[in-house]
Formats: sequence, C-alpha cells, structure tokens
Amino acid sequence: SFPRLRVIDLSHNNFSGYLPTNFFKNLHSIRMGHENKLEPEYMEDVSDYITFNYAYGLSFTVKGSETEFQSLSTSWMVIDFSDNQFFGELPKTLGELHSLIVLNLSHNCLTGPIPSSLGDLSELESLDLSSNKFQGRIPTELTNLGFLEVLNLSQNNLKGPIPQGKQFGSFTNDSYKENLGLCGLPLSKICDNDRGTLVKFDRDDDELNWKFSILMGYGCGLVLGLSMGYIVFTTGKPWWLIRIVERVQQRFTKR
Repeated sequence: SFPRLRVIDLSHNNFSGYLPTNFFKNLHSIRMGHENKLEPEYMEDVSDYITFNYAYGLSFTVKGSETEFQSLSTSWMVIDFSDNQFFGELPKTLGELHSLIVLNLSHNCLTGPIPSSLGDLSELESLDLSSNKFQGRIPTELTNLGFLEVLNLSQNNLKGPIPQGKQFGSFTNDSYKENLGLCGLPLSKICDNDRGTLVKFDRDDDELNWKFSILMGYGCGLVLGLSMGYIVFTTGKPWWLIRIVERVQQRFTKR
C-alpha cells in the first residue's frame, strides 16, 4: 500500500515484466486526489526534529522535455516508467488514477490496445506512449481529456482514423508519426470512409454538370426557336429563310 505516494519515477532502468494491476490500485493519493487549498503545499517529510522538502534535484520528462524540480507541489501526480523493458497490455485500472497529471510509458515493449479507460484521467496534461507496440485504434474516449497539452503516440502499430475534436485539434503529425495504419487529420493520409465520401461527391457533381448541360441546350434551342418564330410572324415572308429552305430542297432534288 502507498497511501501518500504521488510521484513514481522508474525511468531509464532495465526493469521488465508485466505492469501489475494491484500496484495501481494501491496508489491511493493519485486515485483520490488532493484537497484544494488556498496556499500551495509542497511534498515534505515531517519528523519530531526537522521538516525538509523532497525532490531536490529531481528531474524527469514532463510534456516532452526533461525538467528539473527543486520541490514539487502536492498536487503533482506523476508516473514515469519510460526506457525500460515492460511488456504486456496496459492495465485498465490506470484509468482509476483520476488525479494523474503526467503519464510516461514510452520506450518499452507494451502491446495490445490503448485502454479506453485512459479517457477517465480527467486531470491528465501529458501522455507519452511512444516507441511501444500498441495496436488497434486510438480510443475516442481520449478526446475527453480536456487538460491534455502533450500527446505522443508515435512509433507504434496503431491504425484507423485519428479522433477529432477538443484538444486533438492542436496536436501535430509528430504525435502520430511511424504508425503506418493511421489516417485522417492532421496526417495527409485520407481514411477509406473519406475517400468514399469524396468519390460520391465527385459523382454527384458530374451528374449535376451533365443535367445542367442538357438544360442549357434545351434552353438555348427554345430561345432560338421562339426568336425565329417571332421573326417569321412579324415580317411576313423572311426571304433569307425562304432561300435557305429552297437551297436545301434543291440539294435533295439533285440527289
């Protein structure tokens, strides 16, 4: 049991094995969150003789860059297991760590789908699952992460359309690179459904153009016919028209 553990940094080691489900269930501070107080508090150890801050010189990857902290607020909840040899699927219980702010599991050997339960990490600001072997689609539930500023899903085996909306509109190609099966914005690769829609629109446009051309032909012919009829009735005998008709008759007679 880890009732007060808020920051777990096991990065850049050679740990291997499955990520244990029970381990995440015991992170009570990250599961339950912290009390909102007017004045910020920092992690410290209180004994009978002295009070001192934790985390002097602590550094880990936050939002895509290595950051050093002299002290950490009690509101910071971080899990960094990057650069190890963990394998297997992600436990769905990760989605129960509702106060988690940073989750970095990059550069491991994790497989399977990305759990949709990660969409329940309502406080998450940075998610890095890059350089693993995740498969399947990106769960649309991740669009529920309203505070998400950094997303890195590159170098996996993901496929299908990239979810759209909310924070996902701010992420660039770098968030998804080297996932050959992904499609949709911001990537240039168009999804199959989008292609079908484009083809349908093109066919509809061609049909409209064809109908428009026929209507234009009928319209022009009608106007020309009415104009000639008007000339005939108003001028009595239009000699130019009579001569044209006579010439046509003469040609047929000669044949």
